[in-house]
Amino acid sequence: MTARIRPAAPAEPGEHFEAVVAGGGPAGAVAALVLARGGRRVLLVDGPTGGSGLSTLKVGETLPPAARPLLHDLGLWSAFTAEAHLRCAGTYASWGSEKLHGRSHLYDPHGHGWHLDRIRFDAFLRDAAEKAGARLLRAHVVRHLTDAGEPRVVIREQGLLKEVRCDWVVDATGRRAVIGRQRAVRRRQDRLVAAFALFSHRVPGHHTEDSELRTLVEAVPQGWWYTARVPDGRLVAHLTDVDLAETGLRTAEGFLGSVARTRHIRVRLDGYDPAHVPAPRWTAAHGLRLSTPTGPGWVAAGDAAIAFDPLSSQGILTALHTGARAGQTVDLCLAGETGAVAAYAAFLDHIADAYRRHHAESYHQEQRWQKHAFWQRRQRSP
Repeated sequence: MTARIRPAAPAEPGEHFEAVVAGGGPAGAVAALVLARGGRRVLLVDGPTGGSGLSTLKVGETLPPAARPLLHDLGLWSAFTAEAHLRCAGTYASWGSEKLHGRSHLYDPHGHGWHLDRIRFDAFLRDAAEKAGARLLRAHVVRHLTDAGEPRVVIREQGLLKEVRCDWVVDATGRRAVIGRQRAVRRRQDRLVAAFALFSHRVPGHHTEDSELRTLVEAVPQGWWYTARVPDGRLVAHLTDVDLAETGLRTAEGFLGSVARTRHIRVRLDGYDPAHVPAPRWTAAHGLRLSTPTGPGWVAAGDAAIAFDPLSSQGILTALHTGARAGQTVDLCLAGETGAVAAYAAFLDHIADAYRRHHAESYHQEQRWQKHAFWQRRQRSP
């Protein structure tokens, strides 16, 4: 997993970059880290930050135990353990039955997982990339140009457009796939969306702490819910198809009303003050595949290449793995190894095949609501 170590070259403004990484989430930051450690001139382009609270809350907060060896390989383990992330001890699920079934990380060979502070985690990875020699630019990549002359990207910085010369681009712009969508087809799996809110205020005088560190998943006729303890409180999300979503879910009152109809999720919210729950935010949560995820002078990583239904709890881990492999692939291509792109595409095919199998198996385990549209759509043969 570790790239060849060469002295890092300085990345001065306006010069030619060997690689531009578009997007500073886990996939992009790790790709930039691997490339910078390989001595490549790397520009990591990520949008400006700002705001606080729910405005910066990100769903996708669970990092499974299997991330531990990868963080070791990336040389990030010691620094990661010093960060303020919560331990995840496993899961509880009401799936296929009203009863809760538990799965503990106690016997996992890699130990426990984590409930991440995503803003802090993403910043940690970007900082590691900068320390390795990547230059961070707060801007947005909007286009990859290869039509004439030297390859370059168009970047929007503070409302102004400029071109940056580069040999390779890593598209790590998430589901938007800013570069990939110009070069390939995005294939959507379904219409899944997530409505989510952060419960962060306790009822005055309620002295019992929220100490439950397992993720809880609960299937319902219209979809499913999950809740996880995060450093700032408790995240609650409802997953359903966009055309099946109740209109009331767009308000705090409607969201709370829907939570109150659950059997298990509502119990986890004991002690949280409903008066301080904001209107839920919405985000796309469907599976997505870029076909193809590579092309002349570019590769996609993370959600730009392949995005998962959150039920898999593998989104961040896959972003880290694909980011590292994308960085290695570009490094090898820059060194003249022409087969690296095909190997990377095969690597993504393997991930996609495993995801499809596990997705179908998981949804077929829930047979209680076969007459409801959400579940009918997922009981069909893949």
